[in-house]
Amino acid sequence: MTVLVLGGTGEARRLAALVPVISSLAGRVSDPRLPDGDVRVGGFGGVDGLVTWLRDNDISAVVDATHPFARKITANAFEATSRLGLPFLILRRPGFVQEPGDDWRWVSSVAEAAASLPGERVFLTTGRQDISAFASCSQWFLARMVEPPASPLPQRIQVLLDRGPFTVDGELALLREHRIDVLVTKDSGGEMTSAKLVAARRLGVPVVIVRRPPLPDAPVVATVEEAVSWLGTAGA
Repeated sequence: MTVLVLGGTGEARRLAALVPVISSLAGRVSDPRLPDGDVRVGGFGGVDGLVTWLRDNDISAVVDATHPFARKITANAFEATSRLGLPFLILRRPGFVQEPGDDWRWVSSVAEAAASLPGERVFLTTGRQDISAFASCSQWFLARMVEPPASPLPQRIQVLLDRGPFTVDGELALLREHRIDVLVTKDSGGEMTSAKLVAARRLGVPVVIVRRPPLPDAPVVATVEEAVSWLGTAGA
């Protein structure tokens, strides 16, 4: 049985270390962390291209372990596997959990976040692909991402190129140094990205959080162990 894992996340890498799979990366980062085993990089050419690739490579099951906001590839994978009648699983880490002392402002999109910033000095951690949504904002931004963003950018912005995991102490120092009064992020979940939320809580900084997009009607698990078990029942 040949399994395709749509990856790019820590969960996808851990799954590839436990089960023989072909991992597919989108190729949006020039120096990605590669998983064990066979790896392909790049898009498939939409649903039709994915259907052809799955058929040509004798794929028996697909696990979508992409980022919780990778809406397009998730939708395409669901449609392609439905056409072929292939088992399809979504592996999604749990979202962030609000705790006492948190001041969270939930929004449904990055555009809504840009339109409702409750501060003047913004720590922006939504990623380089969404930064254009803030281009017309008058606030000052500290934008952290792995690779440089493309235009358009906010008029007042400092770009910080860095890759986690980050520590609470480091995030506290960053928020204080730049006098941040609002954090903007996505509900990506995972322990690696929670340090900034702890720092915001301790400093009383409000957090604007973008909700996750809805998932298709497919099986969903929250852990790598559950995904391994599912593959066992699927015949992997």
